[in-house]
Amino acid sequence: MPPRTIYLCGPTASGKSAKAIELAAAHNGEIINADAMQLYRGLEVLTAAPDPIQRVECPHHLYGVIAPEETCDAAHFLALAQPIIEQIHARGKSAIVTGGSGLYLKFLSHGPSPLPPGDEAIRRELDALELVQLQEKLLEHDPESAATINPQNRRYLTRAIEISLITGKPASEQRRHWAAESARRRKKLHGILLCPPRDILHARIARRAEEMLEYGAIEEVAALRDILSPTACKAIGVKQITAMLDGKLNRAQCLKAIIEATRQYAKRQITWFRRETWLKPDQ
Repeated sequence: MPPRTIYLCGPTASGKSAKAIELAAAHNGEIINADAMQLYRGLEVLTAAPDPIQRVECPHHLYGVIAPEETCDAAHFLALAQPIIEQIHARGKSAIVTGGSGLYLKFLSHGPSPLPPGDEAIRRELDALELVQLQEKLLEHDPESAATINPQNRRYLTRAIEISLITGKPASEQRRHWAAESARRRKKLHGILLCPPRDILHARIARRAEEMLEYGAIEEVAALRDILSPTACKAIGVKQITAMLDGKLNRAQCLKAIIEATRQYAKRQITWFRRETWLKPDQ
């Protein structure tokens, strides 16, 4: 079988790390991390990164490769991951991309959105217009979007006009092209979704949170709290453990807060991944 890329997705604590090792063994593969927080160095316990024993079983890439004070986003991740996938394929092996960061995975599987970032000058000009003026301007630049966008939604109107002005092409045309390109890519994708029953997932989340506090996450946060980047600070547990270190929570309250935040995050992940119909449930 020729080398390919297999995406293994799912909420936190769904068993992705162990399943990725199984897939790597079955498909002569190497594992690439697509979890935004597991990219960070020094937060291995907090982010439940694969342990040294797991990493011995097959090559693992992009774990602990970013300094805790650095910021990261989906575009940066894409730039890191693409060359590694190419190198793995060149060795005749498959790439097993695994993680729960939906946008990072989306950039890698479908490519980044071609739509431009916002322009502050244009945005200021548009914000100064009355709603009816925005409606008229959108009709002038992009009649198709004007026919589909809620005419009372200033944000949607403004963004469609902004895209059209920056690129010189109607936003609707660009979105249509992007949708067609995404559909073409989707036909070639191989993806698996892990999603255990809710009660099992919640039990795993609770057990992982307890182990996290027991085996080093508190020490990780204490050592790095003053230098963590805005991105790294989003890791579940940083806020709660910091509050405990500052005496605002006791250990039991910290644990409860981490479990609740993780459950909420898992729920958002499940919603995201279930929209990705190309992902097939693990059997």
